[in-house]
Amino acid sequence: MKTPDSPQKRTALALVDSFNRMDVPAIVSARTPSCLRHLYPTAMAQPPQDTAAYARTLTSLRTIFRNFTLTVDELIEDTANQRICMWLSARADTAAGEYVNEYVWLLDFDEGGKKIVRTKEFSDSVMARDFFPKLRDAMEGERQRRATAVNGVGANGR
Repeated sequence: MKTPDSPQKRTALALVDSFNRMDVPAIVSARTPSCLRHLYPTAMAQPPQDTAAYARTLTSLRTIFRNFTLTVDELIEDTANQRICMWLSARADTAAGEYVNEYVWLLDFDEGGKKIVRTKEFSDSVMARDFFPKLRDAMEGERQRRATAVNGVGANGR
């Protein structure tokens, strides 16, 4: 007989489902207000984000990453310490083309296992180094095309 999933495993899987729907309120509701998100490797030089800052980041990314999907490749649970580690694959469509990345999330939970109190997120920094400048350039090109269309300036300057 299968053992029922722990509260923290249910929370972690619900979090992945919320990302697959890009449901920012649901993602944020899985965290305590004081939860800090730490991004690794440290060479990325990203400061920790509290829940409010994380919500702002997710809201801005929601329009950039279309068809975003996360797949859980592996999940390891430490029930005694209320901790879950997930290896995830991500994919999305963007103005710069297909986004494909891998993450490892280390999630620490409150005593009930229903809220995340701290996250440590590792991502493929080589992919980020190579992809995000292309994405920034593609988005700037989109902004310029929209500004040109709004101002009525055609390709030949009229």
